[in-house]
Amino acid sequence: MSKLVYSLFLMIGAGLMACSSLSVRQESYELIPVQGTPGEHSVLETEIQPYRDSVEWEMNKVIAFADTNFVPERPCGNLNNWAADALLTNQTKNVRLNVPIMCLLNTGGLRTTINKGDVTIGDLFKIMPFDNLTVWVRMPVEVIPEIAAYLEKTGGEPISGARLENGKLTVNGVEATTKEFIIITSDYLLNGGDKMYFFQKAIEVIDTGKLIRDCIITEAKEQGTLISNPENRIIIQ
Repeated sequence: MSKLVYSLFLMIGAGLMACSSLSVRQESYELIPVQGTPGEHSVLETEIQPYRDSVEWEMNKVIAFADTNFVPERPCGNLNNWAADALLTNQTKNVRLNVPIMCLLNTGGLRTTINKGDVTIGDLFKIMPFDNLTVWVRMPVEVIPEIAAYLEKTGGEPISGARLENGKLTVNGVEATTKEFIIITSDYLLNGGDKMYFFQKAIEVIDTGKLIRDCIITEAKEQGTLISNPENRIIIQ
């Protein structure tokens, strides 16, 4: 056997011996649950409780009285009328207007009924739980028939300062020569909520920065006893 072959055998043998000396180390793991120390939960509750009490006190504050149930329903439930009237009044009572103006909301935005009796801030949060902002939208009068068709299709939405009958929407103050009018509504509807796509034709938008809910809370406080107006503003044949 040549020296070269002998050397190769030695190298292979050494390699095999080295490989045989390798070992596999096994690892084991154990999940150890971490639990708070006794009393931590009660300490946290103690810290939170004053804030919870403050919120509950504010929500339970009586601000008005309802002498009847206020119900959201189509075509024009008394809650629909009240909410639209309250927002329109709140926004226009200190404003000198030179253009026709109406209010348009959505029935779906009134989430529950105001029951007869004391009315709390929490009650108004329940009917309007969303933080929708009040906006003024300047519109061309040519869009009025589109709004009328929309109201007929949906079966009615909260309106104030306007009336729908026989498929025609009449906005208070709009005459033959009127070119523009204003709709007070929510930023949600302005942006196409509930498929109110006619707002895409807006000429100008003014964001008041005020939540609709805050506006109607203010109006409820001023009314004392909520004004129930069950008039049929929307008559669909």
